[in-house]
Amino acid sequence: MSGDIRSDRQPGRLRRMLDRLTSSPEELQAEELRQDAQEAGCTPISRCDDRQLVTVTGTLRTVTLRPRAGVPALEAELFDGSDALDVVWLGRRSIAGIEPGRRLIASGRISHAHGRRVLFNPRYELRPVGHGSE
Repeated sequence: MSGDIRSDRQPGRLRRMLDRLTSSPEELQAEELRQDAQEAGCTPISRCDDRQLVTVTGTLRTVTLRPRAGVPALEAELFDGSDALDVVWLGRRSIAGIEPGRRLIASGRISHAHGRRVLFNPRYELRPVGHGSE
């Protein structure tokens, strides 16, 4: 009976410490990003379907200037710990604060291009720099 009670509880302090010690930095960052997305009430990128209106959050991995049909386009890869998507601002060469490592919340309609999820010209909110969202 006592074994049933223990199974309902969170892992012990020692177990959590061992898990953190044996995890890679990438795994730890992904877990932190997933928790941040859940706390912010955002949709995990891995669950976003085509043409769905979503609000997602994560960290920008890369930011590049890549023209599309002769029009400047600022592209960034947003990673939330579950998956990644491309965020594209058409007609922009740069945006203050949009840089690798920056956290943000983006809202818009998901589309697919070349087998990847894409948000074109999303509404966005920059998150504070550094670890954690606040």
